[in-house]
Amino acid sequence: MSGIVVFINLAGAVALLLWATRMVRTGIERAYGNLLKERLRLAISNRVSAALGGFFFAIVLQSATAVALIVSSFVAGGYVSSGIGVATLLGADVGSAFVVRILRYDLSLLIPVLLLMGTIAFRASEQRNWRQAGRILFGLGLLLLSLRLIGEASDPLRSSEILPLVFNYLSRDWITAFLLSALLAWAFHSSVATILLFASLADRHLLPPALIIPLVLGANFGAAVIGAILTKNAEAGARIVPLGNVVIRGLGTVAALALQFAIGLDPLLFAAQPGDAVVMIHLAINCAVLVFGLPFSGIVARALEAVLAGPAPDTAAPVRLSVLNPADLANPRQAISNATREVLTVCEKTEVMLNWIFELYETWDAKKMQRIEALDDEIDAIHRDIKFYLARISESALDEASAAQCQALLGTTIKIEQAADIISQNMLNRARKKHDRNAAFSPEGWAELTAMHNEVVKNARLAFNLLVNRDVEHARQLVARKEAVRNLVRVSEEQHMQRLRNGNAASFESSSLHIDTMRDLKEINSLFASIGYPLLEDEGMLRRSRLL
Repeated sequence: MSGIVVFINLAGAVALLLWATRMVRTGIERAYGNLLKERLRLAISNRVSAALGGFFFAIVLQSATAVALIVSSFVAGGYVSSGIGVATLLGADVGSAFVVRILRYDLSLLIPVLLLMGTIAFRASEQRNWRQAGRILFGLGLLLLSLRLIGEASDPLRSSEILPLVFNYLSRDWITAFLLSALLAWAFHSSVATILLFASLADRHLLPPALIIPLVLGANFGAAVIGAILTKNAEAGARIVPLGNVVIRGLGTVAALALQFAIGLDPLLFAAQPGDAVVMIHLAINCAVLVFGLPFSGIVARALEAVLAGPAPDTAAPVRLSVLNPADLANPRQAISNATREVLTVCEKTEVMLNWIFELYETWDAKKMQRIEALDDEIDAIHRDIKFYLARISESALDEASAAQCQALLGTTIKIEQAADIISQNMLNRARKKHDRNAAFSPEGWAELTAMHNEVVKNARLAFNLLVNRDVEHARQLVARKEAVRNLVRVSEEQHMQRLRNGNAASFESSSLHIDTMRDLKEINSLFASIGYPLLEDEGMLRRSRLL
């Protein structure tokens, strides 16, 4: 078999591995993302619990990078401290390494079972959770299949004349091996895929034992850099967690490489088989980084905060930077893109308000109330600027598609601004009344409201993502969930009335608050769902009364 064919087969198998990992992670995020994020946010109260939470979260998502992005948003939103965020990511690194260890077991018999179950689950129902469960199962089947294909594609390399020369050179130049491995992990955007590839090559005795430790260390360094690069344009608070991981994990791998130069540890001490040695060394490195790095997570985070804080802010009132550049009005497509970016800012602020308002229902905080009111004022100002900006685009310069996009964008920002008004005017007033009256929901009533709120938050994110991906399937799911939310409201109202009949004192005390809050959430959800209408209408998938 020619070298080109071998390379194509191996590259295709690795590509399948990357795609399967992404499919599993996407399915989990879509089906259970909000629940998992909420559980993670509640779990990370101290450094030890944070590391443990990051460990399990990375196992579920099969990616420490995904955890890095989520925890970075927690830190930026003020939910957790940056030190706790760094500790969470150190635990996630160990969880990602543990996933590699699990995948090393011979699970080939599960491949046809997972593919069959995934197909059945995906096609058996139009419900979102069933389809996402099918996506997860099918993705796991593809992931296991890709591992087998990588092994089969690697077999012809045993007779290669060039590969041994390359590996023999790298065996004598560990620094180059370290850097190339780091580059490969960054290119894959996955330490899981990189380590599994190295393990497969080692199984076939293509990878010299002397090269195992430098390559594994390099892969860990490259994996640490991924999150930092993905958040390089984010606000300072969101960059601290991945940068903290680079400092602790990156320095840990460099120190381990220096130690390997000094003592020349035999990798086969970790396992008898070279492939297993790759995986066990990967797990040992991340465990060591966690043990030695966890006590310093707070110190590193505070140091990065000081570095990223920059000069002291001006005492003058801050001026909001806008991307609505008047000079771009002569180019309608660019102007519409500018307006879209500004609408995304409105989406972000509205999502913060939607999350904070339920925290106020649970625990009153006057400062948070003022911040919600300030966010609503900011949204009103941005909404006004977007309307005026879109109105200044010359209609004569717009083609039919751009005109429709402009109109849909205007409609979207109006709906989001209305949702923000409901939060700041109606729901904030109800939260204040609950506090002033010292009222409390019944446990059953609060569980119903929380479930409803979680569903609306999930649908809000789905609606906001349509501004970026314009995914017809996402739009269809969003509109279909409108009826599910109606059912939640109906069932909750019926159960609430039953509790009143049964003489539930807490339900009687909070009756009007419960029903009005449910209806507010229903109205907000309807506004978000309507964002998907224009896209479905363009595709001919929307009737006046129902989806096709």
